[in-house]
Amino acid sequence: MVTTLAALAFAAAACGTPPGSPGTTTSTTKTSASTSASAPAKRIKVPDVSGMNHQDAQNAMQRAGLYNLREVDGTGQGRALVIDRNWRQTAQDPPAGTEVDADAVITLTAVKYTDR
Repeated sequence: MVTTLAALAFAAAACGTPPGSPGTTTSTTKTSASTSASAPAKRIKVPDVSGMNHQDAQNAMQRAGLYNLREVDGTGQGRALVIDRNWRQTAQDPPAGTEVDADAVITLTAVKYTDR
């Protein structure tokens, strides 16, 4: 019982002084719409990666600041683009020149160089 009481006393002390007790300060902050408004999100122009090697296309998107990249097998077979250098870009969405938010999903469609 003494051990339990000692453990409870230690736990209470470790949590600090309860709010509103002497020696503590509590602050509340209200923000108005005019002070909490953030700057508009930066828009990024989507680069043209048509015909590029898939790895180079990914690099170009990331250099532009676009990291939310989705890869699609252009043949419709649903293959995973495992070795990026073995694939060539055939399409992209949104199209090149479109201005998007930095977190926009960019779909890169590619086919293997050996596909006909």
